Amino acid sequence: MMKHLLAPSLLSADFGHLADDIQMINNSRADWFHIDIMDGNFVPNLSFGFPVLKAIQKQATKPLDMHLMILDPDRYITQFRDCGAEIITVHYEACTHLHRSLQLIRSTGAKAGIALNPHTPVHLLEDILPDADLVLIMSVNPGYGGQQFIESSLPKIARLSKMIQSAKLNTLIEVDGGISLDNFRKVVDAGAQVLVAGNAVFAAPNPLSAIEMFKS
Repeated sequence: MMKHLLAPSLLSADFGHLADDIQMINNSRADWFHIDIMDGNFVPNLSFGFPVLKAIQKQATKPLDMHLMILDPDRYITQFRDCGAEIITVHYEACTHLHRSLQLIRSTGAKAGIALNPHTPVHLLEDILPDADLVLIMSVNPGYGGQQFIESSLPKIARLSKMIQSAKLNTLIEVDGGISLDNFRKVVDAGAQVLVAGNAVFAAPNPLSAIEMFKS
């Protein structure tokens, strides 16, 4: 049983002091940087563009986990890889040819992930699971930070965990949305191996001790 990983979400960082927040994560027990990319089309919000990603790449000393909430992500896969992405996750709902998208990600040397919105059932991944290094279960509707965790995500995580085990795969389960110090143990017990935390880290009185508590 692997120890769960923690990927603080930079969407919740202080953009006025982004370099300071990146250094804080570098010096913490967190494992990855989670970076949400939004295009204003697939989700009703915009986030990081390539110049900002390049700046993050220069500062960050831990793997960059890029979550693409964008339509037609294939157009930009190589650019995200050039910005240092070690994990690139695309949405099941945004890819017409998901197999091709995952192959493209892997061809760049990055690990390939599939994200599922709350309404998308996990059984739809049965045929594509062997092509994914990671599945990201959205436990809120994507587009905004600070939302409430959707409780029905827990049985969904457990179902996905069973599917992965019965297929004898090493696919990681990542969960993003409303993860807090109050609920993260339930999420790990359901089968999650990677936790994305935004406000629970960056809005904490002491982000470093919040990270310690997530990792304990």
